[in-house]
Amino acid sequence: MTHSTNADTQARTGGQLIVDQLVKQGVDHVFCVPGESFLAVLDALVDVNINVTVCRQEGGAAMMADAHGKLTGRPGICMVTRGPGASNAMAGIHIARQDSTPMILFVGQIERGMREREAFQEMDYRATFGPVAKWATEIDDPARVPEIVSRAFHVAMSGRPGPVVIALPEDMLTEVAQVVDAPRVEAVESAPAVGQMADLARRIASAKSPVAIVGGTRWNEQAVAQFADFAQRFNLPVAASFRRQMLFPHDHPCYIGDVGLGLNPDLLKRIQNADLLLLVGGRMSEIPSQSYTLLDIPVPRQSLVHIHPDAGELGRVYAPALAINASATAFAAELSALAAPSQMPWAKDTARMHNSYLQWSNPESVNPPGQLQMSKVMEHLESVLPDNAIMANGAGNYATWIHRFHRFNKFATQLAPTSGSMGYGLPAAVGAKRLWPERTVVCFAGDGCFMMHGQEFATAVQYDLPIIVLIVDNGMYGTIRMHQEKFYPGRISATDLRNPDFAAYARAFGGHGERVERSEDFAAAYERAIASGKPAIIHLLTDPQAITPTTTIDKLRAASQG
Repeated sequence: MTHSTNADTQARTGGQLIVDQLVKQGVDHVFCVPGESFLAVLDALVDVNINVTVCRQEGGAAMMADAHGKLTGRPGICMVTRGPGASNAMAGIHIARQDSTPMILFVGQIERGMREREAFQEMDYRATFGPVAKWATEIDDPARVPEIVSRAFHVAMSGRPGPVVIALPEDMLTEVAQVVDAPRVEAVESAPAVGQMADLARRIASAKSPVAIVGGTRWNEQAVAQFADFAQRFNLPVAASFRRQMLFPHDHPCYIGDVGLGLNPDLLKRIQNADLLLLVGGRMSEIPSQSYTLLDIPVPRQSLVHIHPDAGELGRVYAPALAINASATAFAAELSALAAPSQMPWAKDTARMHNSYLQWSNPESVNPPGQLQMSKVMEHLESVLPDNAIMANGAGNYATWIHRFHRFNKFATQLAPTSGSMGYGLPAAVGAKRLWPERTVVCFAGDGCFMMHGQEFATAVQYDLPIIVLIVDNGMYGTIRMHQEKFYPGRISATDLRNPDFAAYARAFGGHGERVERSEDFAAAYERAIASGKPAIIHLLTDPQAITPTTTIDKLRAASQG
């Protein structure tokens, strides 16, 4: 059957209608694990110009879709089968929720006439995903497909973005309906109210020690540049929220560091002593707020100006002195009209804080134990990576090396879950390389983190995606071990790991593998990995004592027992 346009409303199956709506919304990638419950959709995908990436586990597929949403600002699309498939995808839904990522998950469902009999792989998707997704629904009538898919795009992108889950009964997908396609959806913009920008300018002009923290989503390259220009004119010190470092160029003279784990003590003091805080786009949740201690609740001691696209987030935790219900893009567009004050008493402190950041982010400032030092690895990477390289990682202490020592200078170069989900880095890297094959994509993973979704290396090989995967192997769940040593020193329980030869693992899948045990061998191994033109794993054997860039297991034990 020929796919329709709005002018052609010939009858189509539910499966064809689903795919036609994706085409109308400009979707060019779908990440999936196939299932018999949505064969009609898979069949309809044959006839359209949408890249389909078949993955090895539904969690990996959902994380790839999340990465796509992070990089493009439009919903990443994931398709999985019912029951176990949907359950596996939950990890990706949780990431998209906490990270405010636009994403739509289509889930195959049992036939409508079998409901509430506990049929094969039956689940109530509204009940299962409702508390996590922005909206969870099921399509009973193929005639409503355009309406519901259109609404899903609207919900996923507007306000605070997030995931939508749509269940697709198997028999609905083969039923026929005659209906008009819905038009392309754009995110609803919210802009500052009349007088609010002038109010902001007055507050900045009367401040003695202002600081801005950028975060959240609803940014684009232009908005990042506009905010950087504003900061330059105002000499305004700017920090990036946890794992949102790509929102402000690190070589900018106003950049003062990231507000996340392992915070620079100078930056902590600077925020604590601020008299005006601009929170732009983010929520200041547990990690950036240092477990909700950086700002008093409900009324911060700093005068808070909170800019957020979702009115429901304004005043939810912190009572702002000025609440601006606006997307980051709309807010940044208004900043050029603000005149900088004639006096900026904070200017010298901005320069001082930028220098503090430069020292803090210098790999030579730390000297971890072991023959392979991650500080030397980072030093080499900083010398060879292009500015637009995409860095992906999951969760674990190893990620501190990227967050602290890599200097993000371009938008759409960071893929990291603010939700703290392990296993994210590899699927995210695959999703990024599938989207932009011309870009350098580097995945950082710990040995425990990698094994959560290591099977997606096969996906990288299948689609000839030459990503570089750096596995930092210390033979344990390092973050948990760190906390274990702090609170139960020397009592090791459930944190040791026995790992495979990850270089051999790469070769077994058809990729390139390297094993590095000394710092001086990394540069050559990295060059060989790049030159191979294949997906590559570089297995980095690190000393277990090097638990963080600044401490060791022995020091943690001594501090705990002392």
